[in-house]
Amino acid sequence: MEEEGTDSRKQAKLVIMELANMISVPMALNAVVRLNVADAIWNAGANTPISAAQILPRILPAGDAENLQRLLRILTSYGVFHEHIDAGERKYSLTDVGKTLVTDEQGLSYGAYVLQHHQDALMRAWPLVHEAVVDPTKEPFERANGEGAYGYYLKKEEMNELMVKAMSGVSVPFIKAMLEGYDGFQGVERLVDVGGSGGDCLRMILQKHPTIKEGINFDLPEVVAKAPPTPYVTHVGGDMFKSIPQGDAIFMKWVLTTWTDEEIKQIMRNCHKALPEGGKLIACEPVLPEHSDESHRTRALLEGDIFVMTIYRAKGKHRTEEQFRLLAIDAGFPHFRAFNVDHFYTVLDNNHHTFCLHPKLAPPKVIACRRVIGQSSIAVALNQNDVGATKDASLSHLLRLTLESLWFIIAGAEEFVIRDAIHVRVVWS
Repeated sequence: MEEEGTDSRKQAKLVIMELANMISVPMALNAVVRLNVADAIWNAGANTPISAAQILPRILPAGDAENLQRLLRILTSYGVFHEHIDAGERKYSLTDVGKTLVTDEQGLSYGAYVLQHHQDALMRAWPLVHEAVVDPTKEPFERANGEGAYGYYLKKEEMNELMVKAMSGVSVPFIKAMLEGYDGFQGVERLVDVGGSGGDCLRMILQKHPTIKEGINFDLPEVVAKAPPTPYVTHVGGDMFKSIPQGDAIFMKWVLTTWTDEEIKQIMRNCHKALPEGGKLIACEPVLPEHSDESHRTRALLEGDIFVMTIYRAKGKHRTEEQFRLLAIDAGFPHFRAFNVDHFYTVLDNNHHTFCLHPKLAPPKVIACRRVIGQSSIAVALNQNDVGATKDASLSHLLRLTLESLWFIIAGAEEFVIRDAIHVRVVWS
């Protein structure tokens, strides 16, 4: 053990003090969301730095400005607010992180997600996290509340409504990003959304891809009973562990992560039965990195993993891409692959991947080629019509594709097709 006076020992004690008091951070965040502080500062887009005393009358008829400032300061240290010192007075504006809490024109933000995580029933479970190690047959939430989270939510209308709003607040921006960089829905005529809740994701997908003639929003009967009518969408109630409606493609978001390995295999097998030859399973899930580090992404994913263990299933979990791939193979999907369109969620599908090359990375005319790397054959083709073809040796430069944040370099290909586009489809065979 090092001497207490060494810098490394002092730093270690400082870090453990921060960790021990870490509960202050999410609870401060929960408080400012409850108080609608982000909307008060945003003020229809002004985002002008203002003091706690100026914020207070915008959120409450009366209150304590000093205590509000204390909340703002701790969250400033975590990048939620900018602090501006003006003539000795502290003023605050929103950072990009803080802007995720601003209510949009649809009444959505990440604020509901924050509130959903800190309801009383969930908070009662956290002191029992160690029980997931002692006996994983029952998750801490059930130990604290007498029944599992899903059953509990369905009996508490207010909690269930907040859950739906929280999922919409997170899902809508993700789906927007996904639809900008993924075209795996092309050619699909009947799309099934498993665990689709109110149908927000399906509605957005159909708006982006009008060639999809029919959408099936599939969830528990009591959930779809409250789903609003949506053009070209049929709401179907059922149990995904028994059967799943048939479609050309099956989509799901944040469904697999809360179940055990055997339960995931059952869900995937039912998907396989519901798909035709060549049908596609598209799953959007948090995917863990292989190695632990101190990045925001790794921390967010690992924190979410502990949340699943504590609230939903002690053996439900976030998984690595390899773990998902092995489960998919067992269920009949041998080519389950992943790529990122978001820093938290990963898209996994069993057919092909589509990537958008950044304009700064793509040459003026993108080249499509066929090349063998290791044991994987990658066929690359562009979405636009052919402009021409050539075997000009001068074109044998490197074509770089971004896949899971890694560079796969395709060089010296023998076949080239010149096309005016930057979207590249990658088919694994």
